[in-house]
Amino acid sequence: MALNPVIGKLASKRVVLASASPRRQEILTNVKHLRTPDIVIGADTIVTVEKQILEKPVDKQDAYEMLSRLSGKEHSVFTGVAIVYCSSKDNCLETEVTDFYEETKVKFAELSEELLWEYIHSGEPMDKAGGYGIQALGGMLVEYVHGDFLNVVGFPLNHFCKKLAELYYPPPKHTIHHTKYDSIPSVETFENLSDGESDSSNPMRHKSANKLDRSGIPLSGSVHTPVNCYGIKPSCTAAVENQSGVMGYPAKFPSKIIELMDGFRASKALFVASKLKVFDLLKDKCILKAVDVADKVEASVCGTERLLDACASLGLLDKTHQGYSNTDSANTYLVSDREHSLHGYIIHSNDRLWHLFTHLEAAVKEGTMQTHRAFGKETEDLFQDSCYHSVEAKQRFMTAMHSIAKLTARDVATAFDLSQFRSACDLGGCTGVLAHELVQKYPNLNVTVFDLPEVIANVSCFQPSGQHITPVTFTAGDFFKDNLPEADLYILSLILHDWNDEKIHILLSKISAICKPGSALLVAEAVLDEEKTHPARAVLQSLSMTEGKQRSGSEYKQLLEKYGFTNVQIKITENILDAILGFKKTSAH
Repeated sequence: MALNPVIGKLASKRVVLASASPRRQEILTNVKHLRTPDIVIGADTIVTVEKQILEKPVDKQDAYEMLSRLSGKEHSVFTGVAIVYCSSKDNCLETEVTDFYEETKVKFAELSEELLWEYIHSGEPMDKAGGYGIQALGGMLVEYVHGDFLNVVGFPLNHFCKKLAELYYPPPKHTIHHTKYDSIPSVETFENLSDGESDSSNPMRHKSANKLDRSGIPLSGSVHTPVNCYGIKPSCTAAVENQSGVMGYPAKFPSKIIELMDGFRASKALFVASKLKVFDLLKDKCILKAVDVADKVEASVCGTERLLDACASLGLLDKTHQGYSNTDSANTYLVSDREHSLHGYIIHSNDRLWHLFTHLEAAVKEGTMQTHRAFGKETEDLFQDSCYHSVEAKQRFMTAMHSIAKLTARDVATAFDLSQFRSACDLGGCTGVLAHELVQKYPNLNVTVFDLPEVIANVSCFQPSGQHITPVTFTAGDFFKDNLPEADLYILSLILHDWNDEKIHILLSKISAICKPGSALLVAEAVLDEEKTHPARAVLQSLSMTEGKQRSGSEYKQLLEKYGFTNVQIKITENILDAILGFKKTSAH
């Protein structure tokens, strides 16, 4: 093949592949070895669709859900590669690190249920990111590929060979990191210095993958800093010292820091465009010029054009010579009357959360929620807040909670097999989105939503219509003060993180007391990793300084066990809410 002269340069080199992937080993089968390492190659591949990362499926149902997401859609396959050039000088090891990533676009055909399950039952999806292998049976699912086919298999050979040329035509000094070690360790060729592909339970891999998973897209122009063949991360310094001892420019532009610095501008652009209902004007493939949008939203042409351009730069709008139009994502999530619209939560973020975070410095210093500074009044009960004194204000808040629930309900409802239960009570279930999702999946399950009287009085306008909709019962009450309805399964979705230990003790004690042996408690919250640094959205949310807190998986497990719930299971859903299920002790215990 044309690239043989390039990769053939490795014939006299000893290469360590820092990966357990058999597919990458197969692609690099021409590599030979000597006694000491010359090059270390590390790589990892991810699949992204609609700003979410699909990891390897944990079971057949998970594989089905992944492949269903890909059906009929274009998705991206990213592979990040790090090449470590090793050399020996004065019995010390010196390394030069070059990294890059490759993106390939893949479009799946519309997949029938029969075809999906036939492929899943073949067993092929179970060890592959995204649940498919394009080089084997998975190829029958693919409609087209734009880019490097081998990148989808797991290694971008063409791009790698171009980087490989830098062995003989050294790269510019500003693109590499220099690292020195005191001695040269002994390593084995193609030793399984795993990048995590062979063990999906590896906590470091889980942490790294979720950092991408929850934010939706890889960092522009960069990949995660790899761990080299000696288990040490290449050093990243503010400046790089060249061979003459002169300090120069940093090795990499701080794109992530710049992105964070400017993040508030992007958020506010989204908030204002949503408040002006720009996306509503451009729905259903409508194309308008800036002057037309300005006229409809009663704003200046200059200001409107800049806002529309900002939205286009953020990937929310498409801009052509004809004018502006919604992207598919905007049509789905930003048009206010769409089934899965996030419009309500965006308005809530603008009208309430933005003001709270404006006083973040005071919140950090005082360790308290800043409602008194943001809104002029302190409150213990959100629904008694002065911001929600009117029916309209309360409905706006419920709309915000409704939109988040529409986004999360399906993944929470399907996280575990709940078919053994005959009745459920969603405590603080608001508009009943999760309740309706549960009865759709489990038609024999009777679900009651138990929430404050002010909430129950306003739920009617949020109820789904249609003759096939199974009814959900709504009951008014305060779960801290009133008796709870009897049920086999109790649900707390987005409840526990808001309350202090005293309130949680009251609530969980009441649930535990009313639960019969074999009953269960389902909790839906964002589950932090054990270092409590991920997912970032939940960590940042905690800065609002509510009296409650975000918890890790082990902390939720200990909390439920404290109140008599055993066999606690945790499901990370790839959504913004995860699921925790615990069963009340039986008499045998």
